[in-house]
Amino acid sequence: MSGGASNQRIIPLEEGWNDEIKAKAIDKLEDLLNGGLNSGQSGLFGPREYVQIYTTCYDMCTQRSPYNWSRELYQRHGETIERYLTSTVLPALRDKTGQGGTVLLTELNHRWTNHQIMNKWLKKFFTYLDRYYVKHHSLPTLSQAGLRCFRTHVYDEMKGDTTTSILGLINDEREGKIIDKSLVKNIVELYENMGMGSLDAYNADLEEALLASTREFYAKKREDWINDSTPDYLIKAEEALEEEKARVADYLNSSSEPKILRVVEEEILEKVENVLLEKETSGCKALLQNDKSEDLQRMFRLFSRLENGLNPMASILQGFIASMGEDIINRRQARLDGGEKDKNDDPKFVKSLITLHDKYIGVVKKDFSGHSLFQKALKDAFVEIVNKSVGIYSNAELLSTFCDRILKSGGEKLSDSEVEDNLDKIVQLFSYLTDKDMFAEIYRNQLAKRLLNQRSNSEDAEKLMISKLKMQCGTQFTSKMEGMLTDLAVGNEQRSEFEQRMRNVDSKMDFTVQVLTTGFWPSYKSPEVALTEEMSKCMTVFKEWHDKKNQKRKLTWMFSQGNATVRGVYGKKSYDFQVSTLQAIALNAFNEGVTMSFEDLSRTLNLEESFLKPLMHSLSCGKYKVITKTPAGNKINTTDTFTANPKFSSNMRKIRIPMASLDANFNSKKVEEDRSIAIEAAIVRIMKARKTLQHQQLLSEVLSQLSFFNPNPRVVKKRIEAMIEREYLERSPDNSQVYNYLA
Repeated sequence: MSGGASNQRIIPLEEGWNDEIKAKAIDKLEDLLNGGLNSGQSGLFGPREYVQIYTTCYDMCTQRSPYNWSRELYQRHGETIERYLTSTVLPALRDKTGQGGTVLLTELNHRWTNHQIMNKWLKKFFTYLDRYYVKHHSLPTLSQAGLRCFRTHVYDEMKGDTTTSILGLINDEREGKIIDKSLVKNIVELYENMGMGSLDAYNADLEEALLASTREFYAKKREDWINDSTPDYLIKAEEALEEEKARVADYLNSSSEPKILRVVEEEILEKVENVLLEKETSGCKALLQNDKSEDLQRMFRLFSRLENGLNPMASILQGFIASMGEDIINRRQARLDGGEKDKNDDPKFVKSLITLHDKYIGVVKKDFSGHSLFQKALKDAFVEIVNKSVGIYSNAELLSTFCDRILKSGGEKLSDSEVEDNLDKIVQLFSYLTDKDMFAEIYRNQLAKRLLNQRSNSEDAEKLMISKLKMQCGTQFTSKMEGMLTDLAVGNEQRSEFEQRMRNVDSKMDFTVQVLTTGFWPSYKSPEVALTEEMSKCMTVFKEWHDKKNQKRKLTWMFSQGNATVRGVYGKKSYDFQVSTLQAIALNAFNEGVTMSFEDLSRTLNLEESFLKPLMHSLSCGKYKVITKTPAGNKINTTDTFTANPKFSSNMRKIRIPMASLDANFNSKKVEEDRSIAIEAAIVRIMKARKTLQHQQLLSEVLSQLSFFNPNPRVVKKRIEAMIEREYLERSPDNSQVYNYLA
């Protein structure tokens, strides 16, 4: 048995090649291919035929040297493919060149399919070569050798014509013609295979030309479309981009998608962005003006594809909103110029701002997907609008007074949900104010009036507004307002205790006291008025009771903030007048029909002219003239005389008689003082941490830390000088522009 192999007949090279391999395999394969073989046809060689050819190849490769024909068979494998390609395939392709793109590509597809079949069968016949000879000599595999041969002899010669044909078909499809997509897909796969495992051939031979052709095609389209309206142009642009995306999916390599789309975006969007956005009748501004939501959404979608493509749109939005706000401000100015009285209460103006803000918050959210650039544009526009005041009252005061209307009884008639909704919207506008501290001061004064005069509509609504401000600006901003509400809650408990005490006192009047913490509440003017005997008696009782419970707390009476109900009897009719404490004391002075001059009244009540004039104006010149003034008129003079009005009559039994406030809505000097303190505190914080700092750096850091107002740099400089004088800081001996921290 061991000598069996040595007795096997040696197969000579030419005999094995010509009689077996070429005659029975290669010639038959070529004949079958040339005869129009279908790519799906199978069974070219039966099992017996295949085994016979394979065995011959195997035997010729396993014979001992010098009869081992592995090298020669490998070489002849390559020569066979080369001969077939140059003698059969190339002439057929050359013959189809110039007959139109589809003809050439169809022939190439046919020849490429045949080549793949040939390559596959030759690999099967010479499998033993691939397994041992190729592996041991580090040669290209039979498949690779076949592909290289096709690339060298067919692809390199034909690629120029085939690329031109492919581009022609793609442009035909772009123009709406129907093309054979599967044919193009097959040829694209040929380009991919020619890269031998990479996309180098596809990229260099097809993709580069495709990108250039795409650029040229859409440059022409851009010129054709540019005279359309912006919405029409963008509809075509969006369709083009969708079609290009689908085209890649249909027959191109997926790696081409971003490159092709980028070229299309550059040609039809980037190069004409400003022209499209600024078209007078159909650009971005016109679409905003006409509320063209769908067109704006498309514009956003398309220009968001470009790097920095949304910046011009955001800029247009900001300018547009700012101009709309300017119109609202100008309408307020026109009303004032037309003779309308300038008041700190202008709900029409504030509601217009709310409506404008609501509308464009919706536009930013819906049409621009809430993109941060457009949110910033909205914010910047409203910062400009909200901080532009006309008339003598600032927008901070108008916003605060609008809150006052909503929160006080007798103001706007709104449900709880409407109150909350309005407060939300006011806080949104408030967030754009640079002088937030000014708003806080005015709001605190108005809150105090509502609480002290029992004019607040709902404690829950008051707390809700304070919580919204707290969320926006922090605890420090609302601590005094929260303290005011706490005072009233604590005061209710004290009031119940004191009522128990008053039951043991013989008094004709119901007397209650509200104790407030000085630091939380605004400072008020309060004259030392001459009280009635009954009032003085009750006050003494309260002071004794309070001092026992709170030995370390000092009481200061604020008569200007108190209120009273006074019973007035006119013949058979009686009325309950709801008045301030000062009004009650004045009315008491006119009991029994007494007539008094201004001077007499001033001495009796111990009130100066500045207090007495608004007091008597409310009683004798207002809607309810419970006091008669002589001579009659709407102005109080020091020469006037007063008496109770015996003819007073009203349909209502309970009558509220308002009196002008003795205090301004807010104290601007106090605001300036608070700002100075805040600036100095910021300087100390910064210098304590940094020890040494240049003037400009210190200035910019102080400005960045102060969020409740926007200080003037000159004011900051003054505060720095003041702190140098007080020896918190010193100038560096080496450089006067550098400060050192001392304290």
